[in-house]
Amino acid sequence: MSNPLPENHSFSLAQRQSDALLNRLPENQSFSLAQRQSDALLNRCSYIGRFAPSPTGPLHFGSLLTAVASYCDAKANHGKWLVRIEDTDIPRIYPNSEAHILACIDAFQFEPDGEIIFQKDRLDIYEQVLEQLKSSQAIYACQCTRKMLGSNHIYAGTCRNLHLDFAQQAIRLKVTDQPICFEDRLQGQQCSNLEYELGDFVLKRRDGIISYQLAVVVDDYLQAITHVVRGADLLDNTARQIWLGSLLDYPLLSYMHLPLAMNEQGQKLSKQNLAQALDISKAPTLLQHAILALGQPQVELDQPRVMLQQAVQQWDANLIPKGHQLTGIYQ
Repeated sequence: MSNPLPENHSFSLAQRQSDALLNRLPENQSFSLAQRQSDALLNRCSYIGRFAPSPTGPLHFGSLLTAVASYCDAKANHGKWLVRIEDTDIPRIYPNSEAHILACIDAFQFEPDGEIIFQKDRLDIYEQVLEQLKSSQAIYACQCTRKMLGSNHIYAGTCRNLHLDFAQQAIRLKVTDQPICFEDRLQGQQCSNLEYELGDFVLKRRDGIISYQLAVVVDDYLQAITHVVRGADLLDNTARQIWLGSLLDYPLLSYMHLPLAMNEQGQKLSKQNLAQALDISKAPTLLQHAILALGQPQVELDQPRVMLQQAVQQWDANLIPKGHQLTGIYQ
């Protein structure tokens, strides 16, 4: 790394500069300049990872696996690790879940390399990106309801050529008939054709909620993320995010999708399946279990900070179990 920014200023300053560019410059210039700024950040740090939980319920053991893997992979590669709270779906925010996420970050003694950001505070940025996509005719308004769509999971483009007014309508991104392929560090080569597998997809819902797909792509770009480590349940989102990023001329990221922890019913641990919330009073023991579940050498029980330091020193991504699911039963 050459001439790194001061650690306590780099990302907050970069974010303010990006926001200022977005708010000040004409639409056709804002992202070209912001791109150069992100490229400069990437030259200073070749690895910037992140942990980006959604506060739709408390963190569980599956969340811990992602936090540990993303943290260790970043630190073992002499990179930076950021935390982002993905809370654009405001009606689904579970009471006190944001506080629980922050308490877990503290109890497990993770050390983010920048300020924690909250997506619900950045809605104006996502709206500006939608305006950019609108100007390039990459999106359109859609009046189709769930009832109208029925059980068909592939959108047929019903509203694509209707040229509806954007007010109070869903907004969809156009896709094309072409393969989107990437090499996942753990799962191998992945290819999708969005036109045949999904169709034009929603970036903003009729009720005004910004979609996960839009917010995650924009924030990964503005935070200069280079590497994404997350659960295999998000693997099928990746082609959508690569496609959107390509339309915005964002750099391609590195992806590693982790096998999922399953409960005794054969379901992935999730908030929807009522997975047990992490008990922060048992942080060292849970941390040890997570490290072992990821196939890594055992670390001695100690303060979580010391355990994480040892886990980083021993980290080998090649030891993570292959496949989409971990063997064993988790709670």
